[in-house]
Parts: sequence; C-alpha cells; structure tokens
Amino acid sequence: MPSQITQSQIITQSPWQTTALLIARLIFAGVFLMAVSFKFMGMEATAGYIAAAGFPFPLLLAWCAAILEVALVLCFLTGAFFSQAALIAAAYVLFLGLAFHGPSHWAGNQAEFGFFVDHFSFLAGLLFAAVHGPGKVLSLDLGWSGRA
Repeated sequence: MPSQITQSQIITQSPWQTTALLIARLIFAGVFLMAVSFKFMGMEATAGYIAAAGFPFPLLLAWCAAILEVALVLCFLTGAFFSQAALIAAAYVLFLGLAFHGPSHWAGNQAEFGFFVDHFSFLAGLLFAAVHGPGKVLSLDLGWSGRA
C-alpha cells in the first residue's frame, strides 16, 4: 500500500532557487561544451596532450573523453540522469586534475598548482549538485534522483 505524502514532505523552490539551479546547470553544461568543442576542433592536438601525459592510445582516449563530455552536456541541460552525471563528472574532473595538473607538474610551473586547485572547486560544485539534483523546472526525471 503506497504511503500518503504529507504537506511537509513536498519540496518547494523559490524563484531565486530555481534561477540559481538553472544557471548552475548552464555553467556545468557550458564548461563541458567548451571542452568538447576544443576536442572536436583539434582532436589530434588533444591526443598529443594526452600522449605527453604518458597515457597509451591517446587518440582513442581523446574520442572517449569527447563522447563522455557530450553526454554530460546533455544530462546537465536536460536534467536527465543529473545526479549520476554530476558524480561521473566529479570523478572525471578529479582524474583530470590529478593526471594533468597534479603535484608532478608543480615544480615546472607554479600556475599548474592553480589549475589543480581550480579542479577541486569545480569538483565541490559537482558533488553539491549531485546531492541536490537538477531542480524541478526544465528537468526530465528519467532516473534515480539521488534523493529519498
């Protein structure tokens, strides 16, 4: 027998919260859209960057990254599978920060430490988004929302 939802269990959003969530989703989508655009404009250059970091099969990895980034953009724009996408994006951003801007890069260029720290700021936002979901407006609910 399904349980009844009480008035105190209904989650409401104020207009500013709705606006903030939509802007955050656009920012997340925009960051990954820019990243994938650069990949598509220069897949060989991206593969070269990956190879310089010591990874095997750089062109394959560049294409895998591009496909992942397209999927993330779609999830952030539509709200579909949002929490899962935010968690996957968080893991991806953590990997990128460590692999391409981690401690081994700091000695040669102090700016790399700044890039590294920036990844953690973005990671924090993605984790927060994963917990709170895409909001109720302009959001498809196709999967587990991450909320009880």
